Amino acid sequence: MFEASDVISTYTRADALADGNLVDVSKVAHEAGFRISVALTRAVMIDCVWWPETVAARKPGTGQDESGRLWDVLHMARLAAGNAGDSQRVKFTLYRVPTEGKGIRPAEVTLTMHIGGGDLGEPVITIMQPHED
Repeated sequence: MFEASDVISTYTRADALADGNLVDVSKVAHEAGFRISVALTRAVMIDCVWWPETVAARKPGTGQDESGRLWDVLHMARLAAGNAGDSQRVKFTLYRVPTEGKGIRPAEVTLTMHIGGGDLGEPVITIMQPHED
């Protein structure tokens, strides 16, 4: 049907990790109970994990930091994975303090976890925002 010469270009998971469109969080994910590689999209990192000093200074007393925010994402994903059955995609929600604006009240966000094949066909998990499906 198709031959290698028919392929115009490819963009692999390794490419996405190398250019920062995916962020490998497998080490912490393993601590959270995952047994395979886990990556977050850049959008999830920015919206749900990233907590720079400028935001911390603007929103004191929230108890937020990047390691805790990452743990929250992975913990909620792990709980969702335990209830996913054979599904390759599962949506889950969590609360996080938005980095934008002045508010310090946690807001709900919905994320999608997808288990699929990596570059070599191995199982991998990608956590993304629903519009990134």
